[in-house]
Amino acid sequence: MEGTEVYLPSLSLDCVIFGFHENQLKVLLLKMKNAKEWCLPGGFILKNEDINEAVKRVLKERTGLSKIFLQQFNVFGKPKRSDSNFHRNILRKDGIELKNDHWLFRRFVTIGYYALVEYSYVNPRPDSFSDYCTWRDIDDLPKLMMDHRQILDKALQILRSHLRYHPIGYNLLPEKFTMPQLQRLYETILHKKLDRRNFQRKILSYGIMKRLKEVKTGGAHKAPYLYSFDLPNYHKALEEGLQGGW
Repeated sequence: MEGTEVYLPSLSLDCVIFGFHENQLKVLLLKMKNAKEWCLPGGFILKNEDINEAVKRVLKERTGLSKIFLQQFNVFGKPKRSDSNFHRNILRKDGIELKNDHWLFRRFVTIGYYALVEYSYVNPRPDSFSDYCTWRDIDDLPKLMMDHRQILDKALQILRSHLRYHPIGYNLLPEKFTMPQLQRLYETILHKKLDRRNFQRKILSYGIMKRLKEVKTGGAHKAPYLYSFDLPNYHKALEEGLQGGW
């Protein structure tokens, strides 16, 4: 098992990967081997690796995607956030016995990132310490190891605050979407209902969307128009922010 000659000691990454599917906000989780707890995708930083490149590597290993919206949002470093006995028991059940002073059992400070991905593009992949890598509804989460629930809750809090003054959707919705789909995404993240007319008027006033000539087919009601994001304006709004908020 590779050690401190390869990785930076006592520093790790944890990623909260959000997706949106069937009007539900999802988060990608790993099911740990030999344990009941689940965890966030994460990993360690190579000694000669940029931190942002490290998180891109970890995310590609878990999702198969290379172009992902990433936001570093916090550092978690409470002295007792790591549970050495938890990791030691998991490895022991897998036939791996390490010395008590092994680098994996030391205190770890972790850097938190959140990522926004289009659900249908993701190919979830477990790592060597987990049996499953799968999407879970944000409102129906299993027990998470260590402080991973705190990290997830903080990421959701930050995402909501970012959403109030920056555009969200390009990384979570299909290339073509309806106004009700976009509104449902905002409502799900903000955890509150938004007035339909006010939402449409405000979102269109930002100039970040283009209404297409196509309509969504297959519904029982009047077919709504499809929209796509105006990417130059969208990215400009990401950098400069939106006026008014939600």
